[in-house]
Amino acid sequence: MMSLHPDFLNMPIAHRGLHGPGMPENSMAAFRAAIAAGYGIECDIQRTADGTALVFHDDDLPRLTGAEGPVGAKGMDDLSQLRLLGTSEPIPTLADLLAEVAGRVPLLIEIKDQSLRLSDQVGDLQDEVARLVLAYGGPVAVMSFNPHTIAAFHVAAPEVTVGLTTCDYKDEEWAVAGEAALAHLAAIGDFDRVGASFISHDRKDLDNPAVTALKQRGVPVLCWTVRSPEEEAAARRVADNITFERYLPARP
Repeated sequence: MMSLHPDFLNMPIAHRGLHGPGMPENSMAAFRAAIAAGYGIECDIQRTADGTALVFHDDDLPRLTGAEGPVGAKGMDDLSQLRLLGTSEPIPTLADLLAEVAGRVPLLIEIKDQSLRLSDQVGDLQDEVARLVLAYGGPVAVMSFNPHTIAAFHVAAPEVTVGLTTCDYKDEEWAVAGEAALAHLAAIGDFDRVGASFISHDRKDLDNPAVTALKQRGVPVLCWTVRSPEEEAAARRVADNITFERYLPARP
């Protein structure tokens, strides 16, 4: 189990980059803004049809690009022609992002659930992420809501720090996973099994007994997504660091 780099606890982490007007989420402009401002970066990874690790949050394209269909149905030749939220910003690849960050700030990578139901049918995206991250020299950590994804990534890259993205799993979007699985996930029952070193938990559920138990063990607790100084103050009563957007927290 690899420990979380100290920068992940000291530098507030910009959620999908430091995005705002003219700088869409998960764009190179938002990532460059975060680097310039001295914040860490959180990003999301999806798989294209040709196996490229793409920096993109949604499973499908309409909200962010205006195009139709799932991300995974198109290859990079098509996806490279799209632009984010009406700007001139293309969709970055993970390789692009790693080259741009180049170790200047900590990079928190979330692999999105390719099974779409938190099952063990995770495909091979984590293997491509592992290949790229193993060649990267800066502070980096990889996480996912799907513990099967993290277990597979940990096998592929045991020397890279991994964690779990977690919440109370009460939202309807999670119902497809089934009641028993969701109870297990809410209890963060896979933490030790997958080799995790940290969690990134929903700020609204930081009083979860499972979070308290991990905190008492000395496990670093990050949280998402903080959107005001007031939310930050409340979150920091438990969380060691925050993932934020829509305001600028104090930097170390």
